[in-house]
Amino acid sequence: MKSQNLSTVTEFQLLGFQNLLEWQTLLFIIFLFIYFLTVTGNIVIIVVNQQLHSPMYRFLKHLSFLEIWYTSTIVPLLLATLVSQGQAISFHACIAQLYFFVFFGATECFLLAVMAYDRYLAICSPLYYSFLMSPEICTKLVAISWLTGVGTGFLPSLMISRLDFCGPNQINHFFCDLPPLMQLSCSSVYVTEMVIFILSIAVLCLCFILTLVSYVFIVSSILRIPSASGQMKTFSTCGSHLAVVTIYYGTMISMYVRPSAHPSPDINKIISVFYTVVTPLLNPVIYSLRNKDFKDALRKVMRRNCGIYGVRMKENLFIR
Repeated sequence: MKSQNLSTVTEFQLLGFQNLLEWQTLLFIIFLFIYFLTVTGNIVIIVVNQQLHSPMYRFLKHLSFLEIWYTSTIVPLLLATLVSQGQAISFHACIAQLYFFVFFGATECFLLAVMAYDRYLAICSPLYYSFLMSPEICTKLVAISWLTGVGTGFLPSLMISRLDFCGPNQINHFFCDLPPLMQLSCSSVYVTEMVIFILSIAVLCLCFILTLVSYVFIVSSILRIPSASGQMKTFSTCGSHLAVVTIYYGTMISMYVRPSAHPSPDINKIISVFYTVVTPLLNPVIYSLRNKDFKDALRKVMRRNCGIYGVRMKENLFIR
């Protein structure tokens, strides 16, 4: 039977990086700059990709849209913790942030797996690519990714919200993440830990394996290209994609697919920075800015906008 004198926590205190007090201002500037670049870069990708209609660019538009909301779920609150050296957040707002974090994170896993499959078809089965990646199939794959992400976010959020929190209420992290919340609970978290562990394996490991298998086939196909320059160009592109994917999945798996033993909170924060702050910035750079078609489309958009601006300037001068 639970003790009747236990108080229920209605608010949490996010401690952020309080162990680095002398670095708070510098960290604020760095994270704000990265956040600005991430949002701006992904908006540019969405705008420019309106000119490109192949399946890969359709997936990239959704990935960029996702990255804006994914990083916006975490970084503004992270910046608030750096300004105020800690940030209060209500219980319901904390659960809401947790839900959107899991929702967007899971959706990104599914989208990355779909994009790897798309590259596999384009490189290994070019003759069947237009049939296997028709606009209807692309739409279905994107819809499945988003809907599966929506469903994935519900179970962890629901189970965490049903735990008892009696105090203390200080979360030694910069956002409402699963491990620190379970550490604060005063009720048994064994079932919750097991469910989250199994769900993490199902989502993270399955998507990572599918992505990895796709790139294994891609590499084997690249090795059969007779031109050495063609091999190097394709290897460079696929290697960059695989590096970002490995960083994202690797840090996520190290955080959520592990035994119940809890490592240092400082290590958890460093790992979390990679998949909440770094990869949303790297994705637009790796997937788009190094792509020739994208750069050509970007030049066209810039020339058109500069031309419109130049015409307006001339009209204003003429009127004067």
